[in-house]
Amino acid sequence: MNTQMAFTCARCGSCCMYLGDYLVIERETAPYEFACCAVSTGTVFTARIDEDKRDLFRDRSFPDAHPHACPFLRPAGPLVVCTIHETSPVQCRAYRCVILRISTREGREIGKVHGTFGLFSEDAALRAAWEEAVRAVSLSSPDAEERLQRFLEARGYRVD
Repeated sequence: MNTQMAFTCARCGSCCMYLGDYLVIERETAPYEFACCAVSTGTVFTARIDEDKRDLFRDRSFPDAHPHACPFLRPAGPLVVCTIHETSPVQCRAYRCVILRISTREGREIGKVHGTFGLFSEDAALRAAWEEAVRAVSLSSPDAEERLQRFLEARGYRVD
């Protein structure tokens, strides 16, 4: 069963701008192939630059200007792309940006839910409602996002 929610990457690069501290190139093992480590998990992986992105990867101006960005991130016109999309580590493939923005009835944003269904909020009442929502909704169901949204809206929150 597919448990991924519908998600379209905007290719803004925001999610990867600080991954250079977590995805480390240990050495080049072949042309356009690198032995790497995902420091946060200790996972070793081989990254191969996608054939259609090798010209982008050769340009060092972006990583030189953004030393904390993922070393495989590059601009492509108005977009920012992953040059190892085909061989990216599992945490990169599973990551999704903000899927829900939660606001008060008046429209003041008080929380965000990221693609792993993690709530980021300082609002105690929202955190309590979120814990209740997570207990009530199966996060592995294909309609989990919609059900969480309805749950929170029923409690007076605006959810986008």
